[in-house]
Amino acid sequence: MKKYSKLIIAAIIALIFIGTFVFLWQKSQPKEVVYNEFTPKLDSIQKTTIITGKIEPRNEVNIKPQISGIISELLKEPGDYVNAGDVIAKVKVIPDMAQLSSAEMRVRLAEINLKQAQTDFEREQNLFNQKLVSADEFDKVKISLNQAKHEKLAAQDALEVVRDGVSKSNAKASSTLIRSTISGVILDIPVKVGNSVILSNTFNDGTTIATVANMKDLIFRGNIDETEVGQLVNGMNMKITIGALQDLKFDAALEYISPKAIESNGTNQFEIKAAVKLVEGGKIRSGYSANAEIVLDKANKVLCIPESAIEFSGDSTFVYVIKGKGKNKTYDRTFVETGLSDGVNIEIKKGITAKDKVRGPEIVTDDNEK
Repeated sequence: MKKYSKLIIAAIIALIFIGTFVFLWQKSQPKEVVYNEFTPKLDSIQKTTIITGKIEPRNEVNIKPQISGIISELLKEPGDYVNAGDVIAKVKVIPDMAQLSSAEMRVRLAEINLKQAQTDFEREQNLFNQKLVSADEFDKVKISLNQAKHEKLAAQDALEVVRDGVSKSNAKASSTLIRSTISGVILDIPVKVGNSVILSNTFNDGTTIATVANMKDLIFRGNIDETEVGQLVNGMNMKITIGALQDLKFDAALEYISPKAIESNGTNQFEIKAAVKLVEGGKIRSGYSANAEIVLDKANKVLCIPESAIEFSGDSTFVYVIKGKGKNKTYDRTFVETGLSDGVNIEIKKGITAKDKVRGPEIVTDDNEK
């Protein structure tokens, strides 16, 4: 019994040894290299580029006060639509003490002059009624009285403007009422009631009360690389995709290409602007991030193959044309003249025809990967 057990164990060891030998021999044998095969076909190729940018109103205006003071009331909120001339806020004037003192002094002098002119007029009128003075002398005194009255009104208006920012005579054009200069949507009101504001002058830009824009006239603004800008011309169509509105696409027309480059991340880029054509139901907000797809070049019904089948050697390009079948299959390295490429397929101008078949990349199997 022990004799048979030894024989069985020996047989098992022999089988394992033989199996291992066969396995290693098979693994050491060179495997047939298999390639993808492509047939040239007529198709259309277009070269596109994606430009990253944002959506902006063409006309965006900062509303600034004409006087300095404190915001006393806000009548509008961001998102409200306003017409040109609508009041957005009211400003309470904080008068300059030197100007106020000067205006008050002017009023007092005007009152004194008016009182004296009134006395002179009454005296001259009595003399004129008694025919003791000529009509010419009386008219001069009468004119002086009218001038004194107008000076009193002008001084009073000046005092009200310095003290209150508005006078009774120009209440409708009051500079304390901050009005929108254009019709559009209020994008932002960066001030609150109680904030101090200053008017715009030579030394200061002034405080922005509100930002108003026409949201029906929008543009796409972005930058394109210098290697592609030479292929752009005004009027080219673009497709705009907004990150926040993935289901909507908008057409746009290129209308501006900057003549000067700006450096960004070590590369030269040129600013472009395109007029966005809005569609119904697509409410766009100012500042949305967007991508613009633009076709730089296009070739219709041309012979093309996958670019992966091309061998690049210096400035020349080659393909391997398949000859024969089965074990007799050979690959003939052939020069080809290429044209437009979209990154996947490439145009073939010369070298092969639609009847040829070309070799593609090697087919990699799991065994090869291991």
